[in-house]
Amino acid sequence: MLDFIYYPVSFILWCWHWVFGHIFGESSAVSWALGIVFLVFTLRAIMFKPMVKQVRSMRKMQEFAPEIKKLQKKYANDRQKLAQEMQKLQSQHGVNPLGGCLPMLLQIPVFIGLFHVLREFEPGKTENYFFDAQGVQSYLDANLFGARLSNWITQPGAELVAYGVDRTSVILVAIPLMILASVLTHLTARHSVARQNPDAATQQTAIMNKLTLWIFPLGVLVGGFFFPIGLLMYWLSNNSWTLMQQHVVYQKIDKEEAAAKAAAIEKRSAAAPKPGQKPAQAKKAAPPRKPADDVNAKPDATPNAKPDAKPATGGAKPAAGSKPRPGAKPQTGKPSGGTQVPGPSADRSRKKSGRKNR
Repeated sequence: MLDFIYYPVSFILWCWHWVFGHIFGESSAVSWALGIVFLVFTLRAIMFKPMVKQVRSMRKMQEFAPEIKKLQKKYANDRQKLAQEMQKLQSQHGVNPLGGCLPMLLQIPVFIGLFHVLREFEPGKTENYFFDAQGVQSYLDANLFGARLSNWITQPGAELVAYGVDRTSVILVAIPLMILASVLTHLTARHSVARQNPDAATQQTAIMNKLTLWIFPLGVLVGGFFFPIGLLMYWLSNNSWTLMQQHVVYQKIDKEEAAAKAAAIEKRSAAAPKPGQKPAQAKKAAPPRKPADDVNAKPDATPNAKPDAKPATGGAKPAAGSKPRPGAKPQTGKPSGGTQVPGPSADRSRKKSGRKNR
């Protein structure tokens, strides 16, 4: 039914066992143990990028956690509207909640596939997916401190006799693996919880933190009584990889965030005025020019323009060599800068004088 999971898992295990079998021997427990460990490393390396996306998504969700709380208070009685607003907020910040669950969802079928493949290594079987009869027998012959990788603590006594081992040997090998796997599960959860933003804490977050910190490690410890020794090695190596990967990824993200903050501070300080320097004030715009009919405006000095003003007569001296007309009276007047007395213009006086001379 789940052959699409069992075959890939068994193929990766077969490849690594073939590699280490040439070094330590095909039936060596070290070859099979390293094959299981590197099976985990291979699968986790494939899921490395999704895990990094998961961490970044969690950090973004922590940044706009106050906005989520506001929406929860605002739409406390309207679940449908709250879900719509949450989707809008997540799309605005570019957060996909399914991206955070993807690495965990991918590990579940791997765990199920490996559990099934290891349980299928039984005496008398001629094949186990990618393993032939010789591969099955080499797994059954692998001796790890007096126990077989297919044994577990609560295994029926008749099966233990068929493997040629006793329960005490299985307990001495399985118990330390169970404790180490449980402790690493707790440390991994603690490291993840320590990175959470306290402002983003909710009631659901507190419940999940308690589950990951205490219930999950306890589940590994209790489940170890029913898991084969090979599966305990898988759990131990998986938690070891997770703890190391979290340290590396979180350290990288912290450096990126510190560099971004330093760049923002440097940019802000470069734009700020230096100590003792007066802040630059914006120059006021020049007032609009007055229209051309202003009293102080000068006439347009174009060559074809005719002057509107009449020639000044007062205070002007006659040009040298010019003689006054016969019968014309000498022109007298005040300087052009003075006030003019109203009276007949010079043209009218000339006309009158001309009539008298006639």
